[in-house]
Amino acid sequence: MKKELNEKEIDRIIEMGWEDRTPFDAIKMQFGLKEQEVIDIMRSNMKPSSFKLWRKRVQGRKTKHTKKRSDEVGRFKCSRQRSISNNKVSKR
Repeated sequence: MKKELNEKEIDRIIEMGWEDRTPFDAIKMQFGLKEQEVIDIMRSNMKPSSFKLWRKRVQGRKTKHTKKRSDEVGRFKCSRQRSISNNKVSKR
């Protein structure tokens, strides 16, 4: 049984999903969600146009899948991510 996610956790999952260098494995490690579950959360919590842009950008991206990453990509977040606070993604 999956635990219910609160708004802060959903917001963090969306933030991690949006970040190109954060692999789905990192989201799974932190929240226990599979890639498809992350996609479903993104779909239901983003504007349709934003979701479509994200899916187009992420589909097949090597940095989102740990096994496809090169050894040069050794971190889960970019250097700019620390400055993001109170990230609020538009609700549908």
